[in-house]
Amino acid sequence: MDRLTRGLVAGAAGTSALNVVTYLDMAVRARPASSTPEQSVEKMADLAGVGLGPEEQAENRKAGLGPLLGYGTGAGAALLYGLLAGRRRVPPPVAVAALTGLAMAGSSAPMTALGLTDPRTWSASDWLMDAVPHLAYGAVAAGVYAALR
Repeated sequence: MDRLTRGLVAGAAGTSALNVVTYLDMAVRARPASSTPEQSVEKMADLAGVGLGPEEQAENRKAGLGPLLGYGTGAGAALLYGLLAGRRRVPPPVAVAALTGLAMAGSSAPMTALGLTDPRTWSASDWLMDAVPHLAYGAVAAGVYAALR
């Protein structure tokens, strides 16, 4: 199995882990889902000059496309990791840290560029709530990537 295929599979597994941790957090703390994925879709559509349709259809499209951005980020982070790691055997702690960092950057950087968030203003609690699901992503993606060698 080549490293790009391993990256895609690892990214899918990592994204599933991130979603499980996120939904568990929502259930335990009774917190609402984040609206930033849908806001990202809306902002990108506006920038591209693409209409999402009448109000109800636009809301439904944003609800569908928002999570897909997360899947794309998860796949992209692991694909990039696969390209960077090459044929090297990366020590597990380094692989987890790299994949966690790539996923966090891949999700926060575009939203920051779109003006939807500013990590410089996040509290320690905000960082923790962002880091924990991404750490789950990194751990699972790294484990799957290594297991597929």
